[in-house]
Amino acid sequence: MDDSTFTSHLVRSSCKACRSDAKPLTVEALKEALTHLPNWQRMTVNGTEQIKRVFTFKNFAQAMTFTQQVAELAEQENHHPAILTEWGKVTVSWWTHEIGGLHQNDLICAAKTDQIAD
Repeated sequence: MDDSTFTSHLVRSSCKACRSDAKPLTVEALKEALTHLPNWQRMTVNGTEQIKRVFTFKNFAQAMTFTQQVAELAEQENHHPAILTEWGKVTVSWWTHEIGGLHQNDLICAAKTDQIAD
């Protein structure tokens, strides 16, 4: 599957309610997904796998506008990231709190976040 097909599929998807017994993404599935979402980095914070991307902007006002758009996405999907807004940049980190790791929902929201930035 090429990048545009993969990300289009994610953007058309919606987050599903996640229970504590949901299976996190496998290492292989995450590696494959990140080849299609190349600006996102896998990281571990306090033992929890997350994906993170830094978005850059010309000024604080543009960074705040983007932050608000990501917040609206989060409310719509009922899936909430960590967002750090600074002058000229916004760092967005997605992970699934309920399972303490990464789930398909995080990939969906990463793709939709990319779409907002484009």
